[in-house]
Amino acid sequence: MSSAKSIAIALTGIGGDRVDVEAHIASGLPKFLLVGLPDTALGEALDRVRAALQSTGCSLPADRVTVNLSPASLRKHGSGFDLAIAVSVLAASGVIDTTGPARTVHVGELGLDGTVRPVPGILPVVAAAARAGAARVMVPAASAAEASLVEGVEVLPVASLRAAAMHYGADAETLADEPAESPTSRQHSSTSAVAASGRSAPLAHATSSAAGRDLADVVGNDEAVRALVIAAAGGHHLLMVGPPGAGKTMLAERLVDVLPDLEVERAIEVAAVRSLRGLTVTSPLDRRPPMQAPHHTASTAALLGGGSGAIRPGAVSLATNGVLFLDEAPEFSRDVLDSMRQSLESGRHVVHRAAGVAEFPAAYQLVLAANPCPCGNAGSIDQPCMCTPMQQRRYLARLSGPLLDRVDVQLRVERVSGAMQRVAQAELEAGRASGMTTAEARGRVCDARAAAHERLASTPWRTNRQVSGKWLRSGPVRLPPSETSDLDRALDRGLLTMRGYDRVLRVAWSIADLDGAGRPGRGHLREALFYRMSTRALT
Repeated sequence: MSSAKSIAIALTGIGGDRVDVEAHIASGLPKFLLVGLPDTALGEALDRVRAALQSTGCSLPADRVTVNLSPASLRKHGSGFDLAIAVSVLAASGVIDTTGPARTVHVGELGLDGTVRPVPGILPVVAAAARAGAARVMVPAASAAEASLVEGVEVLPVASLRAAAMHYGADAETLADEPAESPTSRQHSSTSAVAASGRSAPLAHATSSAAGRDLADVVGNDEAVRALVIAAAGGHHLLMVGPPGAGKTMLAERLVDVLPDLEVERAIEVAAVRSLRGLTVTSPLDRRPPMQAPHHTASTAALLGGGSGAIRPGAVSLATNGVLFLDEAPEFSRDVLDSMRQSLESGRHVVHRAAGVAEFPAAYQLVLAANPCPCGNAGSIDQPCMCTPMQQRRYLARLSGPLLDRVDVQLRVERVSGAMQRVAQAELEAGRASGMTTAEARGRVCDARAAAHERLASTPWRTNRQVSGKWLRSGPVRLPPSETSDLDRALDRGLLTMRGYDRVLRVAWSIADLDGAGRPGRGHLREALFYRMSTRALT
């Protein structure tokens, strides 16, 4: 009778828990058992491990082999436990040393030929291992670049179970030859090489600035450009209402380019969510903010996260620390939109399922674009509206009041006239682009955020959007009543809720930071109140 163990990580959301993979070999009828609440994919690991061991030249002992995943009360998902199971069996069989596997976290799926293949969630597994105090993590060779993004952990890349056994002291003469590289392995290796070189892979970040895309391309909508820059400066949520062709999508696509680079910690958080979804994570670390633009037919699970089996993050989590753009927002299911209210307030999204509870980061900047009515021409001066007043009211009423109350900057975007377009085209051809460029806007946004960061240095907040209303109204930055009189009157008349009052103050601070003012003046507050009230007649 002999036993040995290795270590694995069971992911729950973006976090993980340590799992001891214990292998026990005892005399009895030959049988291979796996216990400890495995799901279907993990339960099939027995057949993969058996074949991989045979391909490596280390067949299962002709005894009763029991593998326990401890703690047994914790649900385990996926094929990432294969390598840990195989290593613990090899250690219990005496093929390899028992000391090394017991101090190392293992993650990877086994091919029938013994190759070790990548699995989704390598980065959060390594991060969880670091938090659990593990010093070493053995990962598939194709995932080495991704795993190395976590500092303080030694990464041991292996391409096959044979290589893993050799690392732990197995006799090379007793093992089979290294498995031939399969097409799948070559694909993974190619992806890894691309990631390691820093070039974009086929599934690379959808957030990088598109070639030739610039904020200066937006012509004749200076008010909308300013609102966009204000939203970027404070991280404020944004609603744009206007007819088709007014430039709402063009503006939203350029918002992510205006945002500053992410701090390393935030960029790793973005990469961890992408890893959970099985998307490419590049090395060196991509520090540009992400952008997600799901279609209006997206389900609740696709937008918010969930699914059967392992709970996966949705678009709100993939957009964390970046932008979530919902084009044609009234066409989304109202239930789906209202389900976002929790994450808009907390910056986290919690998914509850019968199988468990998972929490994902969801600190995104929401951008909503909407037509004013079904035909899109309500309020336009150049096109007649074919909708009845009731149809107009019902259309934008699909965006609920509680949702809109959480959107700080709201504005009407109009079509640009043909004459203005011709003037702008002539300026572009002459090399005299008059609009603000993306580089200029990003510079102003970085300066504004630096001013906010200095002011908020002794607080738990990082941007104006996150600041507590109580702190703004009663803290050291409280504005005198003479400055807030317009807001006070709007609150008394019921035009603002208390939440809306606080959000106007936050936007006013962002405007002041952009203008280089030490604190908001009455003009800043009036501009912020305008952005709060400009679409009220439409909704």
